[in-house]
Amino acid sequence: MSAEAGTGAGRHIALPEIDSSNAEGFRRAPALAGPTWITAGLQTAGRGRRARPWVSPRGNFHGTLVLKPSGPPEQVALRSFAAALALRDALVRLTGLPGSFALKWPNDVLCNGGKLAGILLESQGLGGPDPVLCIGIGVNLIAAPDAAQVEPGAVPPVSLLQETGLRITPEAFLAALAPAYASREATFTTEGFAPLRSEWLAHAARLGEAIRARTGSVTREGVFETIDANGNLILRMSQGPVAIPAAEVFF
Repeated sequence: MSAEAGTGAGRHIALPEIDSSNAEGFRRAPALAGPTWITAGLQTAGRGRRARPWVSPRGNFHGTLVLKPSGPPEQVALRSFAAALALRDALVRLTGLPGSFALKWPNDVLCNGGKLAGILLESQGLGGPDPVLCIGIGVNLIAAPDAAQVEPGAVPPVSLLQETGLRITPEAFLAALAPAYASREATFTTEGFAPLRSEWLAHAARLGEAIRARTGSVTREGVFETIDANGNLILRMSQGPVAIPAAEVFF
């Protein structure tokens, strides 16, 4: 059974339980005519970046926005920054605590320094006649994994309830997130990446500070200088700035 409704910023399909909202997004994409949010009360096979499991208990937010964007893959991928900004917009609106939320490159949202939310972009057929982009979003509204479950040096997970004392339902969260994302999408499609880049940097965690960026077996250490016009992390090392398109970042 599913419930369908409008969010004011796209169609919404609410499901009680699924394997993964991104997987469901791809299954339903051929029948979808416009932006569609798919949410689940429970995910049985949620996943994060690099196919890591994403713990998805009831009461947390598990959702995917399905889009059919035009443009080359590298341009489409910049929507991860639009999603991060929209997440922060929604969190600030719901909590009134703008100083509590920061953005961690490439795709996490922090609350008081802990990992609150993650974003997973997956796509099919970009640049072709039937492109599909699934923007998966998980937010620890009421519960977070045990910090002992993350690798040493990784940002410890936190929940919104734990950090703020506020209990926000997934439904209320989507009601704030959907229009927030629609606004960021409109900016991106009309003005390009530049305004999103500037605002993302204004809320970036550890900007100007020393970090570690790991890509595969290679770990680089340097100062987080900026992100460039392609969304790459610019790490200033002893030999000069280095552009890093993908990495795990450690503080």
